Amino acid sequence: MSGGSFLTNYNSLLFLQSFIRKPKEIGSVWPSSRFLARKMVQQVAWEEVSAIAELGSGTGVITREIQSHVSKKASVLLFEKNEEMNGNLQKEFPDYICYQNAVEMLKIMDHHGINQLDCVISGLPFFNFSKELRERLLNQVIDSLKPGGYFIAFQYSLQMKNLLARTFHIERIQYVPLNFPPAFVYVCKKLN
Repeated sequence: MSGGSFLTNYNSLLFLQSFIRKPKEIGSVWPSSRFLARKMVQQVAWEEVSAIAELGSGTGVITREIQSHVSKKASVLLFEKNEEMNGNLQKEFPDYICYQNAVEMLKIMDHHGINQLDCVISGLPFFNFSKELRERLLNQVIDSLKPGGYFIAFQYSLQMKNLLARTFHIERIQYVPLNFPPAFVYVCKKLN
């Protein structure tokens, strides 16, 4: 077995175990597919990104795509609540800033001297969260983004559309069938 396939199998098993323990936090039984990860990062104007955050980094599928596009000078914040996944992210991406709680994003940005983010990419299962937690997280996203900044999130349904449309201009929603389960990518622009 090659090192890459061992890591993939390990990450998939870790993801499944985490889902079984806390399904509302994980949101899926399987990590995001490379097709979904690519669709997420295709939406970003990378030449304009000096600071970006990823919420719910999981096993790093989307993080690896971010790494292949983002400038080495850019600040990258990763948020993953699962301790083991977070520890793996810190080892694999030592140049990135890793934390567990995205509800503290503004405080963490301030601590690291980051004023605003150009983009927030999210794999968090927002609709699984309580209304209060969902609102707190979305407020962190809104307050962290620069005017005209982008919030790119995938969800497994269109249940978040109305809530996101109240705060952002939804430029498009793209369906990604090659993911388990199939996903919708919301491309949302912060209103000035």
